[in-house]
This record gives sequence, structure tokens and C-alpha cells, in this order.
Amino acid sequence: MFVFGNLLGAIAQVLHMIIQVYIWIVIISALITWVNPDPYNPIVRFLRGSTEPVLYRIRRYLPMAGGIDFSPFILILLLYFVDMFVVRTLSEIAYRIR
Repeated sequence: MFVFGNLLGAIAQVLHMIIQVYIWIVIISALITWVNPDPYNPIVRFLRGSTEPVLYRIRRYLPMAGGIDFSPFILILLLYFVDMFVVRTLSEIAYRIR
């Protein structure tokens, strides 16, 4: 059973790293909206392409308050919740199986 526990532990660690990288992508994407970036820049296109589909779904339910977009903040909170709940749950299950 320790092999399955190690597998779950590895999955939890990889998921944690993916969530952390995506949080930084959301932060950088939000920061570049403060300047006027070139929309044809490949980095800007990657940042927009990787965050806008998720942010758009949040914006549908969240009105803009005073011209400030809170959707990146909400997304980061949701990602931290998933990180704390799902990843820690997988880690705990992996620890108990070992």
C-alpha cells in the first residue's frame, strides 16, 4: 500500500506546484493590465490566453466595483482554497496509507 501512498503524495505535490505557478500567472496578468502592453507580444498573449477564460467566468457573476476588477483576487482565493483543501487532503490520505 505504500506505493499508492507515495503516488498520492506525488500527485499532491505536483498539483501544489501547478496551482502555485498558476497563481503567479494570474498575478502577473493582473499587473500588466496597469500598463498598456502590446497585444501581439507572445508573453502577453500567453498570459491573457491562460487567465481570461477563467476570469471571464468569475466576471459574469461579480460586478465591477468602481472600475476595479476583483476577479483576479477572487480567483487567487479560490486557488488557495483548492490548494489548502484538496492538496492537503491528498497529502493526509497519502500519509495515512504509508
